[in-house]
Amino acid sequence: MTTSKSKKMFDRARKVIPGGVNSPVRACRSVGCDPLFIERAQGSAIFDVDGNEYIDFVCSWGPMIAGHAHPAVIDAVQKTAVGGTSFGAPTPSEITLAEMVVDSVPSIEKVRFVNSGTEATMSAVRLARGYTGRSMVVKFDGCYHGHADSFLVKAGSGVITLGIPGSPGVPEDIVRNTISIPYNDSAILEKTLTDESLDIACLIIEPVAGNMGCVIPDLSFLQKIRSLTAKRGIVLIFDEVITGFRLGLGGAQDYFGIKPDLTCLGKIIGGGLPVGAYGGSAEIMDQIAPDGPVYQAGTLSGNPLAMAAGIAMLKLLQQPRFYDDLNQKAAECADRLRAAASRCGIDVVLNSVGSLMTGFFTSQPVNDFESAMTADTKRYGEHYRNMLSQGIYLAPSQFEVAFISSAHGVNDLEKLEKMTEWSFKKILDK
Repeated sequence: MTTSKSKKMFDRARKVIPGGVNSPVRACRSVGCDPLFIERAQGSAIFDVDGNEYIDFVCSWGPMIAGHAHPAVIDAVQKTAVGGTSFGAPTPSEITLAEMVVDSVPSIEKVRFVNSGTEATMSAVRLARGYTGRSMVVKFDGCYHGHADSFLVKAGSGVITLGIPGSPGVPEDIVRNTISIPYNDSAILEKTLTDESLDIACLIIEPVAGNMGCVIPDLSFLQKIRSLTAKRGIVLIFDEVITGFRLGLGGAQDYFGIKPDLTCLGKIIGGGLPVGAYGGSAEIMDQIAPDGPVYQAGTLSGNPLAMAAGIAMLKLLQQPRFYDDLNQKAAECADRLRAAASRCGIDVVLNSVGSLMTGFFTSQPVNDFESAMTADTKRYGEHYRNMLSQGIYLAPSQFEVAFISSAHGVNDLEKLEKMTEWSFKKILDK
């Protein structure tokens, strides 16, 4: 397998793009290799500029739940593009997609479309502060809510992948208004939220953490969050940029039966195009301009191409048994990977829920940031390179999630299992 064209493109890119990439983890530094440059994708496969084919378990970091270049999505985008790509004015399609979101997600009565997950979470926090008149934000260690200033305190995703403790450029007064506490720790949660000296506006959480790897919450932990925030008038924000329309039509909040005050969405609702959204009760959402005093705007918000792709995608997800079949396939895949690790005798803990999973190279259960950090990142890098050499495309970070899509077939998952076992044995034989 040659990747000479990708190497040449990376050399070109580094001359004009910081690090040669437009999102840090893509540089593949933590896994000890250079990135591939992707030319096209179809179904469960991606193809690099050298013509190599890979079974893709990154799925554009989650949006491609129905596989790449699904005909229904491509057709919707093409038909819409003929009529124009952006108007800076209201369109019928944004009403349609908003109605679909409201009908699907339990906590959302009104929704505002934006252009990214970061923009959604940033806007939701501003709204929570405006609604409550308070300033403090509570988040959780290892959870990543985009790169807005207040979220880079003990953040996940590329921040921990690259070993960055914080970020220069974030003012100290912003940091002072953000509290980060351990995930799945009910005692510290209660101590923090019942501290009356803290002026807490909101608590934001990934209801399934996906940015320190897949970390699953205890149901009692989520229930305590809901109970304590309700008692103190703290706005509870679920960051469902990953889990929204991934665990089911109603997202993690429907899966766990916990109703937040605000929900942030992205990825799947754009069908692969840049999109984000935040929504909640009419009482809170009506505080946004022009109805209320909390300002937020965007030239490309509600972009017709993104709306068309999102509508087409959500229609696919409404098909009978879509999630039953997808989640069953993913659960069987996770079981087979655990069995492969057991046969090899290698220390791997595989966390999975729905069609999300992460294999951590550690011997101890992973249920928070601290335990995730026990994973052997050097060993993951070796595994990543092994799998890539055999045509399996995984996330270039130990602390990200692998995704299964409806386009992954039996042969794809059988090859994943076979090559995983081969890689594990190769690692142990060194």
